[in-house]
Amino acid sequence: MGALFGIGGGMIIVPMLIIFYGLTAKDAAAISLVGIVATSVGASAVYVKKRISNIRLGLYLEITTVIGAIAGVAVATYISDTALTVMFSLVMIYSGTRMIFNPELVVEPGECSGKYCFTYYDEIQKKDLGYEIQNVKSGAAMCTVAGLVASMTGLGGGAIKVPIMNLHMHVPMKAATATSNYMIGITAFTGAVLYFAMGDISLVFAGAVAVGGFLGSMAGTKITSYVNGKSLRRYFSVLIFFIAAIMMMDAGGFF
Repeated sequence: MGALFGIGGGMIIVPMLIIFYGLTAKDAAAISLVGIVATSVGASAVYVKKRISNIRLGLYLEITTVIGAIAGVAVATYISDTALTVMFSLVMIYSGTRMIFNPELVVEPGECSGKYCFTYYDEIQKKDLGYEIQNVKSGAAMCTVAGLVASMTGLGGGAIKVPIMNLHMHVPMKAATATSNYMIGITAFTGAVLYFAMGDISLVFAGAVAVGGFLGSMAGTKITSYVNGKSLRRYFSVLIFFIAAIMMMDAGGFF
């Protein structure tokens, strides 16, 4: 799921660790970040080779995202597990709603040859497609929030960064998810190192999650080759609402 949608897998890992293994939200978030690094390593290597990831955009947005990730680790120590779980769910609902009601708007470059004009290879159409990035500075500022939420919840930030790139910066869905996979590893690594230094990561769980995340990312990159951008948006939204519902139920004591 992480490789397919550019979310890093935190949406799956965190609920499973909390609901089925009884971990606290903070511990689950810390372990999830390790899994996200493994997922990013597996997926981004494939997407970069296929020329789908926008490396320049990813590195630029990571400047503000990492700043937010560092701040998120500090803030997480003062927030209760229930509050973190509810925050996780609200972020999911917001992202899913935006993806459903805001149509994809890709600005084709035309005669543009500037620094914000890029191409990516579409495996379904078997050709390079062009797009021009919009709202670069405001998009970078919004990624600070993505980094903050990522390290606090173990989400990886992809559920926020993908809508930012697709809806606000007009990056095509496939390029946005591939670029997010490239970015989330850097964001997650920052948070994971800080959690590890504080002794909040269980090495047994982290090792298992990392192995599973890497193997799953290989499968996800294969599936992406057969799914178009519009379908990705629909599946992305459904997945988000499903996970948000489970987490809200967990926060309410139903599990």
